[in-house]
Amino acid sequence: MCEAEGEQAAGARESKCRGTGRAQGSSVMARRALKLASLVAATSGIYLYGNKFLDPNDFGVVRVGRAIATTAVITYDYLTSLRSVPYGSEEYDFLKSQIKELFVSFEDTPLGAASLAQVHKAVLQDGRTVAVKIQHPKVQAQSSKDILLMEVLLLVVKQIFPDFEFMWLVEEAKKNLPLELDFLNEGRNAEKVAHMLRNFDFLKVPRIYWELSTRRVLLMEFMEGGQVNDRAYMERNGINVNEISRNLGKLYSEMIFVNGFVHCDPHPGNVLVKKCPASGKAHIILLDHGLYQVLSESFRMDYCRLWQALIKADMKRVQKYSRRLGAGDLYPLFACMLTARSWESVNRGIDRSPVSATEDVEIRSNAAAYLPQITQLLNNVPRQMLLLLKTNDLLRGIESALHTRANASSFLNMSRCCIRAVSTYQRSKSHSLYRRAQISLTEALSLWQINLYELFLWLKGSQLGNWVIALLSRMHHSMY
Repeated sequence: MCEAEGEQAAGARESKCRGTGRAQGSSVMARRALKLASLVAATSGIYLYGNKFLDPNDFGVVRVGRAIATTAVITYDYLTSLRSVPYGSEEYDFLKSQIKELFVSFEDTPLGAASLAQVHKAVLQDGRTVAVKIQHPKVQAQSSKDILLMEVLLLVVKQIFPDFEFMWLVEEAKKNLPLELDFLNEGRNAEKVAHMLRNFDFLKVPRIYWELSTRRVLLMEFMEGGQVNDRAYMERNGINVNEISRNLGKLYSEMIFVNGFVHCDPHPGNVLVKKCPASGKAHIILLDHGLYQVLSESFRMDYCRLWQALIKADMKRVQKYSRRLGAGDLYPLFACMLTARSWESVNRGIDRSPVSATEDVEIRSNAAAYLPQITQLLNNVPRQMLLLLKTNDLLRGIESALHTRANASSFLNMSRCCIRAVSTYQRSKSHSLYRRAQISLTEALSLWQINLYELFLWLKGSQLGNWVIALLSRMHHSMY
């Protein structure tokens, strides 16, 4: 996945047709010749891995090893396609000429580059501006070696530090890396999440141009904007920071609790914001769809109920559902990790007060003090939880940058999604019409209570609310 700043999305579908006619053969060759675009990009060589383009968060052993190893300038597919035709033949010349036929322009300097791929801006012959995501050469072959190196290093460290329980990193890399390297999978994910969240008119997912994309080269609609953690950009462009934070929370609550299909790489380079000139509405642009976590129904229900318990400060249920999710006796630590709050705040209610500077220092110091317990916990929880923890941390980082952390509206949105998800699950398991009606009524009442509480919070923070409170106060004093 390409993680650098300004990355534009990409997705792909490889044609299953083989050359059964001249038109089909030309189409296949055009798609293969598209990889020649990497020749233009790669002529810039080593500088692509300088600090100018690489995401500073991109420091994993697998990614560093892969970035260093990516030195070739022509992809394997391009080489094999040229080997299959005679040098100097008409077909050979046709293959090399496709770049000019495909693009009116192709920017050599990438918009962003990371260890797996880099993204370029280009214009097609029909005038469409596109983002071209090109996988680095030799990444496929090098990735297995990187994982092996990672496994060896972790085994060595475990011998020196027996409490070091991070072998699950290798398991996750083995599972996720092949998916990230398959750009067709990324394209399917992009289309799925766009359809899944189609009711959110503020969400934009770039359209995929399947006919010009393959497993290693992806073409998508070009979209641009400011990074979601760039508060100054939003203020310059008249974008409401609180609205963006609230809408981002809505997106992820819907993905996690309702659908169980979660975009797990929401770092600022993959989430852009832009104000639509026509409507004046602020849009969230979601990029890089290579890494998703699919949650099982049982896991999703336990996770929903755990968050409901955390929001209500119901410690018995926090303990119950934390244990069901593998935390065991470390459930207080698990609750603190999920919420990024102290145990005292969890007991009091995480929506009661924002994170103070003192609490923030306490959390950071405890993270170091409880490292052995944290590694044990990460080793015990379901693997589905690992990417969710990463996602939570990335989202909190965005909230901190925007100064919207611990906003009450985020907990209200989570509560709504949890109620809807649990109610839908209960109805699906009930065979009684009366019971299903009862569940729907309870759901409606619970959502109504949340809406009423949200209205109260809005009035409390608005000028109108202040006038109403002042009026009621005067009426009260006049009566006595």
